[in-house]
Amino acid sequence: MSTTRPYSPGDRGAEPSGASGASGGAARVSKASDGGRAAPSGQPAAAKASQAPPGSAAATPRPVGRQSRRLDFEDQSGVVPLARDFTRQALYAWGWLPAAGAEQRAAAEDVLLVVSELVTNACLHAEGPDQLDITCDNKVIRVEVTDRGTGQPSPRTPHRAGRPGGHGMFIVQRLCLDWGVVRTPGTAGKTVWAELGAPA
Repeated sequence: MSTTRPYSPGDRGAEPSGASGASGGAARVSKASDGGRAAPSGQPAAAKASQAPPGSAAATPRPVGRQSRRLDFEDQSGVVPLARDFTRQALYAWGWLPAAGAEQRAAAEDVLLVVSELVTNACLHAEGPDQLDITCDNKVIRVEVTDRGTGQPSPRTPHRAGRPGGHGMFIVQRLCLDWGVVRTPGTAGKTVWAELGAPA
């Protein structure tokens, strides 16, 4: 099952052929490696240029190597739909969308759901998110939501499906390969991260 750790796992085995960069460490990416740093409107220029229109039959080929994008939420409203739109643009740019089959569609929907749950959790329990980072290395997508909250997210136990609320981290735990929390000593807040596998 998923664990909550003070550090990132950083060990998923060898990178795929042609991949570059370290695997999933705790170091922050200051600028997107594919030029997709988000403007305050949440509409990165690179995503506009490389995004296939929804419903398009031609899929964008998957980029080789590590790709990253960051969205800053400062002074933004409607952060959950903004985060989903930003993530959807990244999935188009990275070739996860449009989905060629049911398995690919389910994988993309899982990424969007995890982003929604982590950003919602930051809104409900941590005074809102500060930023969203998404990284793709062809076999894993890593989602990181940074906030200034002091709480420790965890799935509600025992989980009761019929009970209202409290399902966010249970959903994250079920859909993800792994997840956890990174705290930087001397800095307020935390980063909640989750990793999902790419479809075959």
